[in-house]
Amino acid sequence: MFERTALPDGPRVISARLPGSRSVTIEAHVLAGSRHEGADQAGCAHFMEHLTFKGTRAFPTTRALSEAVEGIGGTFNASTDRETTVYYVRVPTRHAALAMTVLGELVARPLLDEKEIEQERGVIVEEIRSYLDDPAEHVSVLFDLAVFDDTPLGREIAGTEESVRALPPDAIHRFWGTYYRPANVVVAASGDLAHEDLVRLAGEAFGTGNGAMPAYAPAPPIPAGELFVRATRATTQAQLIVGVPGLRRDHPDQWVLSVLNAVLGDGMSSRLFLEVREERGLAYDVGSSIVSYSDAGVVSVYAGVDPGKIRPTIAAVLEELARLRDERVPDAEMDKVKAYLAGRLELRLDETRYLASWIGTQEALHDRVMTPDEALAAIEAVTAEQVTDLAGRLFHDEGLRLAVVAPAGKGRALERTLRIPGPR
Repeated sequence: MFERTALPDGPRVISARLPGSRSVTIEAHVLAGSRHEGADQAGCAHFMEHLTFKGTRAFPTTRALSEAVEGIGGTFNASTDRETTVYYVRVPTRHAALAMTVLGELVARPLLDEKEIEQERGVIVEEIRSYLDDPAEHVSVLFDLAVFDDTPLGREIAGTEESVRALPPDAIHRFWGTYYRPANVVVAASGDLAHEDLVRLAGEAFGTGNGAMPAYAPAPPIPAGELFVRATRATTQAQLIVGVPGLRRDHPDQWVLSVLNAVLGDGMSSRLFLEVREERGLAYDVGSSIVSYSDAGVVSVYAGVDPGKIRPTIAAVLEELARLRDERVPDAEMDKVKAYLAGRLELRLDETRYLASWIGTQEALHDRVMTPDEALAAIEAVTAEQVTDLAGRLFHDEGLRLAVVAPAGKGRALERTLRIPGPR
């Protein structure tokens, strides 16, 4: 399924070959994200990601970078998360060397020009404002604060308008010098290329460089923030997220949680979709999700609803949590959910972009890299009794947190709604 090589003082390279594929996707996972920032550095990791695209040693301008990749029909981008920053390039297979060169330039040789730093502040501020203007994005920011409080896991990844404007250039340079070392990078690739060729290309593109990586602060005992967080927006719809602490990454019950989440709210045949939307007509968009960090996790439910239906929607969601906690999932439903998770995984792994992400994320963040067959076996091994047991451990009143974005006069005083119904 995959091959792996750790270059001395250089990146770890992991690849999965897809014979016959006409494209190759290469990713660079830098083991640095917003969680590595101090309070006075909020937004630094995301700022760093933006600046890499403003020019590198070999491609001194944004235009030079984009023309190099788009000129051959390729695509490239990046994203900053809590614990990693991921860059990717997808190109026709014959241009794999160029893709690797571009990634090496972005990570190892950005110019970080101070004029570009000053100009990019305004761009990032507008990005932050776009999040706050989008109620669905804004409620997610509020929910993170409700769970993790004002900590690196609770703050908006991009920072605030104030923190971005105040971030000094030398802080960005220090962040790059500390974390953007070749040995702190995982290069993941998928396509019809030999592993040894990818290792050679990665060594040439990224070079070497190592050093002690500062540890980030542990997650606070969660939930750490306020029980209920609310913001007012002049919208015709209210957005809400209700959730509880989940499981850390690589917890022994991680696959049980995946099945539980699929039963609850992953997809159009999930319980939340069928009950909250189809049966009760309370929401157009409703679903559940899980997020896991090295030492903490969250299970949450999102819904966009009529502002006058916030309370009945919360009640319906909590009823489904109680149902999972108190009633065994029927065998037919378990079979359906397992088939859904397995099929979705198999279909996605036919794409070079997803396959590179699959192996790269595991190599960068997980205890081990699972093959698809191992993942499918782990899904199949989950039992209904395990799902019930896990729901009983996770779904309790003390863990609940709620965030709401609603028009003025709506969505107030909802603290008393946060009670999971008792057994019937």
